[in-house]
Amino acid sequence: MPPVIDKSKCNGCGNCVEICDGDVFYGSKKKQIPEICYPEECWHEGNCVKVCPVKGAVKLRVPLPMMLSYK
Repeated sequence: MPPVIDKSKCNGCGNCVEICDGDVFYGSKKKQIPEICYPEECWHEGNCVKVCPVKGAVKLRVPLPMMLSYK
């Protein structure tokens, strides 16, 4: 499942867009709230959540099968 952006908290810094290896946010413009263009390309690494300066602006929902493999 792709990341979820809370538009009320996002400041449009673009850190998540720059760090994403899967180009989930492809085509998002700087200084604007990023758009999830290719959700199927999400690798669930969590880098977008880690680099976000606003806590809770980006959340990553990891699919259940992947959660089980982490254990």
